[in-house]
Formats: sequence, C-alpha cells, structure tokens
Amino acid sequence: MGLRMPDLHAPTVASGPTSQGYANGTGNVLTLPQLMAKKDNLEAELSALGSVLDSHNVNMTTPLLTSDGFPRADIDVAQIRTTRARIIRLKNDYKDVMAKMEVSVHEHFAAGKSLDVAASSRTQASTNGAHTTTGSSQSSVIEPPFAKVNTVVPDSPAEQAGLMVGDKITRFGTANFTNHERLSKVAQVVQQNENQVIPVKILRDTGAPAGSTTLQLQLTPRRDWGGRGLLGCHLLPM
Repeated sequence: MGLRMPDLHAPTVASGPTSQGYANGTGNVLTLPQLMAKKDNLEAELSALGSVLDSHNVNMTTPLLTSDGFPRADIDVAQIRTTRARIIRLKNDYKDVMAKMEVSVHEHFAAGKSLDVAASSRTQASTNGAHTTTGSSQSSVIEPPFAKVNTVVPDSPAEQAGLMVGDKITRFGTANFTNHERLSKVAQVVQQNENQVIPVKILRDTGAPAGSTTLQLQLTPRRDWGGRGLLGCHLLPM
C-alpha cells in the first residue's frame, strides 16, 4: 500500500527571491552584453526544462496525486517535482535579469551610446503604411531589436504591412526585448489581435552611411490571405 502524500504536487521551492546564481547583489555589475547572454542562457534552460514536463504530458499545475491521494504511478513524480522547482528558480532569475537589462539599456543610451541608429531631423513618409524616421544629429532612445525577419511570403499580411527580409524588430505590439520570452509574447500578441492593427517598430539597414532606418509599420494578422498562419512571415530571435 502506498504512502499518502497530500502535498506532493506542490513545488519544493516557492516563488520568492531570486536565486543567488544570477543575482548581482552588491558584487560586480554586469554589462548589457553580459545580461543579454545570461538571459539567453536562462531562456535555453527554461525551454529544456519545459520539454521535460512536456515529455510527461504535465505542466506546472498538473496534479501528481491520484484521486485518493497517492502518488501517480504513470509518471516520474520525483523528476517532475525537481524540474518544477528549478523552473520556479529560473523564472525568478529571469525576472531579475530582465529588470536589470531594462535599467542597463536606459543607462546605455543616456550615456550617449547607440545601436548605430540616430534620430534627429525627422521625416515621415508612407511606404506600404510605414512611417520612416531618419536623422543624424540629435540622439533618441532606440530600443534594441529582439527578432529578425527571416522570410516573408508574397501577398501576405506581413508583406502588405511593409516587412522585408532582414528587418530587425524592436517592438511588436506590447512585445519588446525585455519581455518577448523567445518570441512567445509575439505569438500571444498575434493571437489576441486577429483582424486588428498591431503597431510594429523595426530597424532596416539602408546601406547608407547613416546606418539603419527606424520604421513604424501597421500589421494586421488575418486568416483570409490565402496562406498559412496569420502573418505570412517567419521571425528568428536575436
């Protein structure tokens, strides 16, 4: 007869302070590139741990007990508990890194540094619904890109909005470099805004000495364009 364990499904680590492995504390302050590398590492490990849960057909809240209060025999309960605990720690670490990245980016640009993109004497034009901003003297805060356009299908919503292969996305609706979570936030924005306009900010390499151009696009996800998906483009995380 098995041992009843009424709280077996509960994570062993409660949501709380960031684990020590990724907290700067009063030690050395990480640079923006170091923070971005740490973010990528966290995302990769979280993805791997998510795959572990998927292999058991469970998630973070799936009960691990039978209806009469005993551990389920069809899954590896110990591994799932350990994986859940690690995910909770890493999610706390991830929030901490994202908050530090946001502060670092603002300091980065406030100090006069840039991503080779400047905006001053602003000119606005309409090209496939896009508003272009270029300039050379005054600096403005430009968000770092978090995704790159890999492919664009002809006659798709993406092409009609003005997206081109090689464009770097700095904002997609409410998704930006601090919260995109390896583009899962982009997918969420698309699903929640079918047939509605989504503002999209991009950087486009013009090949000119001035560098990149900032574009504001209006993208409307829809199903009736004759192809797969709602956008007709493929994005890669940066």
